[in-house]
Amino acid sequence: MTSVISLMKQFRTLSLAKWSAVAAAVIVFPTALCAAPPVAQKGLAIPGLTQGSSSLPWNIVILLTVLTLLPALLLAMTPFVRILVVFHFLRQALGTQNTPTNQTLIGLALFLTYFVMQPVGASVYQVAVVPLQNNQITGMEALERGSTPLRQFMLKYARQKDLALFVELAKEPRPARPEDLSMRVVIPAYILSELKAGFQIGTVLFFPFLVIDLVVASVTTSVGMMQLPPVVISTPLKILLFVLVDGWNLVVGSLMKSFY
Repeated sequence: MTSVISLMKQFRTLSLAKWSAVAAAVIVFPTALCAAPPVAQKGLAIPGLTQGSSSLPWNIVILLTVLTLLPALLLAMTPFVRILVVFHFLRQALGTQNTPTNQTLIGLALFLTYFVMQPVGASVYQVAVVPLQNNQITGMEALERGSTPLRQFMLKYARQKDLALFVELAKEPRPARPEDLSMRVVIPAYILSELKAGFQIGTVLFFPFLVIDLVVASVTTSVGMMQLPPVVISTPLKILLFVLVDGWNLVVGSLMKSFY
């Protein structure tokens, strides 16, 4: 019981920046391991998680607790939001209802997210995981170092308007440079920026299919086909157009280029 109270006191003393560092490390740690050399992965040893460590049970509890936050972290700190929003708009524009399925779109979005975040994971591995394996830094220092590449990534795509909004709401002094902003400001500003970018791309995708819907509706109305819903004719035409122009290649290619 005493150890539990002590651990809770340690948690309360953690600042928001340190909790943000924990979140950043958790979200990019799998990518960092995938980016690591095969030899390094084979001999990976996490300090504090060895068999003879007395802190092993607490480390497992903390690790499992943080893992429950992974879905929220994935949505908040990676391009997953933008990619999934665009796919949703595309499916609505095509009028195919549940095709492709949600599982298919989420799976594709996950792998595209990994594709974009892999360089960030490689950077985290070099600056945080390698020194931690060599016992050159502590675990908390590794988490703080690992959050730096992720902060730089989010700042690259966060709009200044959104950053300024959350700096004002947080009542923080205006920093000398964007890198000095806290994760408390960077993360929500990045989410807003990604939502705006996703809606912009989705709106552009809607226009060609909207034109087809309008043309089909005008033609069916003018010839007196009142009992035949225009969507019955327009949906196959939209799918045919999308296939002929190799739409998936164009959409995914444009999405990936928006991050480079």
